[in-house]
Amino acid sequence: MRWSTDRWRTATDTPCYFKRRHWGGTMASNARNPNRYGNEIWISHLGLGGAFRVDYAIACESGSGTIWDDNFGRNYTARRDRLKVLTLNLHCNQEPEQDAKLSLIAQVVRELEIDIVCLQEVAEPWNDGRGEWTANTAHLIRERLGRPYHLHQDWSHLGFDRYREGCAILSRYEFARTDSGYISTSQDPLNIHARRVVQARINVPYVGPVNVFSSHLSWINDGFREQLPRLRQWANEQHNGDTAATLLCGDFNVPAGSEGYDLATRDGNFTDQFLLARARQRYEDGHGPAPDGRERPDPADGRIDYLFAHRDSRLEAVAARELFTDTAYGRVSDHPGYMVEFEPR
Repeated sequence: MRWSTDRWRTATDTPCYFKRRHWGGTMASNARNPNRYGNEIWISHLGLGGAFRVDYAIACESGSGTIWDDNFGRNYTARRDRLKVLTLNLHCNQEPEQDAKLSLIAQVVRELEIDIVCLQEVAEPWNDGRGEWTANTAHLIRERLGRPYHLHQDWSHLGFDRYREGCAILSRYEFARTDSGYISTSQDPLNIHARRVVQARINVPYVGPVNVFSSHLSWINDGFREQLPRLRQWANEQHNGDTAATLLCGDFNVPAGSEGYDLATRDGNFTDQFLLARARQRYEDGHGPAPDGRERPDPADGRIDYLFAHRDSRLEAVAARELFTDTAYGRVSDHPGYMVEFEPR
């Protein structure tokens, strides 16, 4: 067996072993190996350690030469579960049937086994600025997930004249550390453009430390131009040699392909992971060129919610889905949700 844990940058050959009495030892059967139908079982043990995935091909050496089974040129792959990250704006308790929609969000996160969820417009009653934790929408979602998730949240300002509004991160994996801070000039909770971001460093098994920011920025002429550089600077300061990835997730309030989008992406320091994953899916389906990181969104894209990754991240976006639409679980907000699946490069 020829195999690799680093996408064929290096490879190892490991022999397979044949035991005549294989079926007797494993199934208490009198059948021999090969059996009367000519089927043979060969066994190999690979030293994968903590690898996320292994790509492999199988060689059979015979008197007429070596025959390769490489899955018709694609090789075989076995891997651990991908890292799944979702960003979703909750619409600050403005939805009809709000409680049922919070339950639906929890159901989908549970069913799709989403690892990290970044939420914006998280709401709880204002209560003279003191809030009410038991009614916090991120807290309510976590309570309905049916399995332990870690929650980090903070609030920014008075929303819709009734709620403490902020951002949150839910994670299946423990937080190594958490933080929050204003990226806006104003820190006045009565100013809607006072914007606080929450951040967590999460140790993801078989991936490594991932920095995640859940963000809700102002519109292009109402603070975005000052908030984006502060967010990027914060993220750059947190990204070091030990960091597997840094992800800026959330509602950026600028349409895909717009001036604000260009400000976020044109220097290549942060790239649109949903766009890259979709390009990769089209390529693998035979409907487009290989992605090269210079993709531009379709003018009709319509997104204002993104998952941006630092260019030195060691994760690759391999699949993406738009969730909570009319055709994907139903709407739970005035925003869809965007989920991206990642593998180590």
